[in-house]
Amino acid sequence: MNFPTEDDFSLRARPLRLETLVQLRWLAAVGQVVTMLTAAFALGVQFPLWAGLLCAAASAALNIWLRWHFPLTFRLSDSFATYLLGFDILQLAALLFLSGGLANPFAIFFLAPLATSVASLPWRKSLILLSFSLICESVLAVWSLPLRLSAGQPVELPALLNVGLWVAYSLTAVFVAIYGNRIASEARQLASALNATELMLMRAQHLSQLDGLAAAAAHELGTPLATVALVVHELAAQPEIAALCAEDLELAEEQVARCRTILGKLSSPEDMVDHSVDDGGLTNLIEEVATPHRLQDIDIEVQAAGDGEEPSCGRNPAILYGLTNLIENAVGFAAAKVTIRAQWTSAEVKVVIADDGPGFPAQVLAHLGEPYISDRAAARRGEGEPAGGLGLGLFIAKALLERSGAKLSIANAAGVERGAVATIVWPRASFQLAGGRAQRDALAPGNRSRE
Repeated sequence: MNFPTEDDFSLRARPLRLETLVQLRWLAAVGQVVTMLTAAFALGVQFPLWAGLLCAAASAALNIWLRWHFPLTFRLSDSFATYLLGFDILQLAALLFLSGGLANPFAIFFLAPLATSVASLPWRKSLILLSFSLICESVLAVWSLPLRLSAGQPVELPALLNVGLWVAYSLTAVFVAIYGNRIASEARQLASALNATELMLMRAQHLSQLDGLAAAAAHELGTPLATVALVVHELAAQPEIAALCAEDLELAEEQVARCRTILGKLSSPEDMVDHSVDDGGLTNLIEEVATPHRLQDIDIEVQAAGDGEEPSCGRNPAILYGLTNLIENAVGFAAAKVTIRAQWTSAEVKVVIADDGPGFPAQVLAHLGEPYISDRAAARRGEGEPAGGLGLGLFIAKALLERSGAKLSIANAAGVERGAVATIVWPRASFQLAGGRAQRDALAPGNRSRE
């Protein structure tokens, strides 16, 4: 089974579907035709009607051409989408030029293509469309054909009001562009982060399913293994063959017995309770996560102390990933040492990960745990790496640890100490349950209900 990687979750939205723009343009064209006909025949407003209908026909013709040349599911490239939205702005500007310019209340529709662009296109493309929209509005503010009422009287705005409308439309367009881009960007970031979290959980679920596959494989292999054992036994019972292959038959019997033992462990819940590699104390779990990072030039010290028996936890993928990410982050920014303190009482389990690095900048510290924030890259240990980490790993670690029942808090060291301190606290019952301890206890001999 192939899993997507984190690189598959990008910051930008998926490209626009052509069908989306085509349907919106049909809606706009029909609305324009109905509005012009109503204004001309019901309200008696005088303007170049046939020229306006020709502009609407241009939108319809473009839609027909797009439908003819592209499938409905076609997704537009950024440049192609920019051209199409630019056409919509130009077509609307032409209609407004024929019908009073900014004095026409439908000038507000300049915001529609702009809002579409900021929600689906890169900022540079949206900036091009914003600039083009402002240019069109500026031209319409000084040059357009006037609307005339049924009596032939032109509709003219005072100069001050005309300037006020231009300023209002321009500022609104800029605000919509900035605000819409910010909201759409945050939505995409959160969606990408949640997708990445689901990816990690899917991998963990796939690994947990291997336990069931192993038990099924052990059951299926039992029958052929029994057949092999029977054949070896019968061959050993024949004197002629036994005299020639005594050592080989003895080795075969030993290996068959060994295979039976292994398959028994895979298929027997009782043996899995006693021999599972998942069993281990909190200290062993931390050592397992910290060991790969000891190869670096950072000293990692693990301290353990608590009241009563050390809590036991299985190799829960959520806890393992969360601890790994926090320890890796601490090692990446530590100057010389990382200290990991494991503490427990009868009520809670606490793990504190502290480094002696530069700590988090104040502007970053306030937003830790959110996806795609800047990290402490500017303070890396003399490697000259550029700033700009996305914070996705910390977001996933926080989400997974909280899923296991923990509370994660991150702060800079207080007092004269320096560095960052990450504190994870579980209720003891949640910690052992998250590791599967309760489930394994239920499978232990004497605790299982008789069927």
